[in-house]
Amino acid sequence: LKFSIMVNPILSIALFASYRIGSKMPTTGITTSCAAASSSSLLPPLLDINGAEMTPSDTNERLQNKRVAFYFAAGWCPMCTSFEPALMQFREAASQSGKPVEIVYVGSDRSESDQAKRAEGMEMMSIPFDGAAALKQKYNVWAGSETLKFGFGRRSGVPALVVLDQKGEEMAFVAAESQGVRSLDTWPVDDESGVWGV
Repeated sequence: LKFSIMVNPILSIALFASYRIGSKMPTTGITTSCAAASSSSLLPPLLDINGAEMTPSDTNERLQNKRVAFYFAAGWCPMCTSFEPALMQFREAASQSGKPVEIVYVGSDRSESDQAKRAEGMEMMSIPFDGAAALKQKYNVWAGSETLKFGFGRRSGVPALVVLDQKGEEMAFVAAESQGVRSLDTWPVDDESGVWGV
């Protein structure tokens, strides 16, 4: 592992994330009283990876038994594009360990077509281009270039992830802008309150 850290730090972090995700105690199948709420009622409208609007049943099916996060990013942002290979490896490692995650793209891209290309390229559902502002303001996360639009009161720029619990509320903040790839270690993948539709 020390050798791989020197050769390829992103791969090493993904391997560490895979070890961390896979090394925890098995889940116990705990259910909660919020299981009755449908996933689609807890989220704004979503687009599938091809840019088509998702029905509530499509959303519920896609999020079933997954951990969900909003990913705030932009294709023109070098920090975002350098972070994303590790994020994709994290997503794959989580899936392989039986703790799948679903990442919903909230773009700060320059155009709707740019956002659609990015979401498709990363195989992520996304928030419609004209609906992203509300989430940016709710979670106080936006790109520096959006400061004139949203103001100076942000807690983070991009990239960043807001991890949701099964009630659709924030349960963790992954501060990728300030912490880089190591911020993925703060995603509480073992917390059962973050598994949707159980």
